[in-house]
Amino acid sequence: MKPRRHVALCFVIPIVLATAGQGANVFTATDSLRTLRENHTATLLPNGKVLVVAGGSQFAGFAAESLASAELFDPATGTWSYTGSLGTARDLHTATLLPNGQVLAVGGYREYVFSPLASAELYDPVAGSWSYTGSLANPRYSHTATLLNNGKVLVAGGAVSGIQVSSAELYDPATGTWSPTGSPSIGREGATATLLPNGKVLVEGGYDGGYLVSAELYDPVTGTWSLTGSLHTTHEGATATLLPNGKVLLAGGYYAGSAELYDPATGTWTLTGSLATARVGHSATLLTNGQVLVAGGSTSNLVTLASAELYDPATGNWFPTGSLSTGRYSDTATLLPNGQVLVAAGHFFGDDVGDYGSLASVELYGPAPSFLNPILKPVRSAEGSFQFLFHGNPNSTNYSVRCSSNLAAPLNTWSNLGPATETPSGSGQFQFTDHQAPNNPRRFYRVCWP
Repeated sequence: MKPRRHVALCFVIPIVLATAGQGANVFTATDSLRTLRENHTATLLPNGKVLVVAGGSQFAGFAAESLASAELFDPATGTWSYTGSLGTARDLHTATLLPNGQVLAVGGYREYVFSPLASAELYDPVAGSWSYTGSLANPRYSHTATLLNNGKVLVAGGAVSGIQVSSAELYDPATGTWSPTGSPSIGREGATATLLPNGKVLVEGGYDGGYLVSAELYDPVTGTWSLTGSLHTTHEGATATLLPNGKVLLAGGYYAGSAELYDPATGTWTLTGSLATARVGHSATLLTNGQVLVAGGSTSNLVTLASAELYDPATGNWFPTGSLSTGRYSDTATLLPNGQVLVAAGHFFGDDVGDYGSLASVELYGPAPSFLNPILKPVRSAEGSFQFLFHGNPNSTNYSVRCSSNLAAPLNTWSNLGPATETPSGSGQFQFTDHQAPNNPRRFYRVCWP
């Protein structure tokens, strides 16, 4: 616990630490996306920013619309901004970070025109723009895409107009072209694909008109597929996570609360601890401590979930952790360089008939920030710009500012305005900007860390 200290605004105001569960892992709200979206992709770029691409957008009572827009999240400021748009709107696509730092968006589906896509595009983070590259031989959506150790991208399976695709293709970034490779024995959509430490790709589960328990291995050296051990139960819509010990954790899926482990050494699956809540369309993230965070999703009767669970590979058990502020599925979860997890957008079903749609809200998972009591009268230095001063020497400069129009609102619903900048360094005087302040005369602020 940090020592108590005083904060000065126009005058010195005593500030004491609020009890916010310091040290516990919780979800806290941060800046929302500029566009409602679901079935999008999220890619951590080498510069630490997160690129969210396309997806679908839906309001209750209206047909879903495929998106061409893309957005960037900057962890340094906690804010989103638009970047270049795709040439073709798409959802149910894949996005893969290439060794050269570009991002490859492949295939997908375009609503309204009911069109499966074969096109592919490259995002250049330096220029912030997209350009077309070679197209797939076969259009597909709900497929898998895996970056191989040789730098090529394996795209497998998927569907076209409800018919599962059994082919696979390789993208070569050096030439920008696709070539066929060995075909899986079964066409499957909604499967998972995991690059194993030995360089092979494990593709498991999915749907081919029925829920599948089979799994296959792709060998990039020979370009061939072979069946491996079968799952104990179906896991279409599950998540697959490569653990530090080289095993693969498959969790949840339609009608499944169970979880299984694949051992590449034996080619077999074994049951491990079951989730407390069966879920599909959830996210799974390997944390820096080796545990796996599973969050959100929905039940088989379309109840959107806000709960989250942690899997401990050492014990094979699940235990609860902090819940999302907003239940969601078909969202994305991205591990940031600072160890936090960025959970973005998705879909929700409300309690009332007709209450559903896409989300723009975003949350960060990590240690609960410690809050100072509200700053009720910050010094306004310019329109939307404010200052506060620590009386004496602050023992940290890693502060951020959160705001709300409701002083009594739960702490995890306060919006994150990003870091406060100490100017000049070592002065104890910090500045922050609230771009919405001119339009919202009633605003309250809190300082928090980390």
